[in-house]
Amino acid sequence: MIRIAVDAMGGDFAPVEIIKGAVLASNELPVGLTLVGDRPTLEKELSRYGKKGEISIVHASEVIGNDESPVQAVKQKKNASINVAVSLVKKKEVGAVVSAGNTGALMAAGLFGLGRIPGVERPAIAAIFPTPSGPILLLDMGANVDCKPKNLVQFAEMGSLYAEHVMHIDKPRVGLLNIGEEKEKGNELAVSSWPLLKETKINFVGNVESKEILSHKVDVVVCDGFVGNLILKFGESISDLIVSLLKKELTKNFVTKFAAFLLLPALAGIKKSVDYDEAGGAPMLGINGVVFKAHGRARAKAFKNAIRAAHEAVREDLVGCISKMEAA
Repeated sequence: MIRIAVDAMGGDFAPVEIIKGAVLASNELPVGLTLVGDRPTLEKELSRYGKKGEISIVHASEVIGNDESPVQAVKQKKNASINVAVSLVKKKEVGAVVSAGNTGALMAAGLFGLGRIPGVERPAIAAIFPTPSGPILLLDMGANVDCKPKNLVQFAEMGSLYAEHVMHIDKPRVGLLNIGEEKEKGNELAVSSWPLLKETKINFVGNVESKEILSHKVDVVVCDGFVGNLILKFGESISDLIVSLLKKELTKNFVTKFAAFLLLPALAGIKKSVDYDEAGGAPMLGINGVVFKAHGRARAKAFKNAIRAAHEAVREDLVGCISKMEAA
């Protein structure tokens, strides 16, 4: 049975929602889980549940907060839950780690504790965008704000492998985020990356504009971390805005409330098709181990799905696939 370490102290709703999500995952998936954090706190919260599947606890006396300097905190707080969870991967006691804590700290802990896959110059954070016609993968989401063409090529190759092996997309279409479809368009990074991407063995289909991301023109969108993070944050704000506007308009009066009641099944279907919680977590591709970052605001459902994705990445030997890519 694949076992996954869960940083139970990271995130806005830790440990309550983290443990709830872990219990859901352990009851629904063939996976063992190791909760990492303050043992008395975790034992007390875990005691609220009946059937809990294969769940154990490893004590960690410290926590890294979102307001702390990632590298400094990782170096100073050796017994922080993120560090302890990553160390379990290094010791091969678990196959992966999932955390909703400080993103920079998780990346730093992964790099210090596990290192990079040989040949990978820069690990990237990938995020799944839900669309009505299926999920798409976008990377890098913020780990690398300044990139070289060869970095984007590696992002594209790693993203393609993730889409194929974890998202189970046959011959995933990979697009380079740009301001136009023509290969001559864009800044120096985009123009220089295009011919290199065309020479790879991945299914590179050319440039993709931001307006085409959610139309599912491609399965994997590649960009530098500065642009990727802007898109991610803007996308999250649009999602919140739409929900807010719908609530406002559909609760204006009796007629709109009645209409909303009739539309509930359709609205539920729409919500599910574009629900970020269905995607769960963001893989940190290029680290020599399976590391997943759940959203800081992740609740039980999102965390359960992050565990599901991490389990699939271990089962499909994603790290091994990326290693072979670099050796080819």
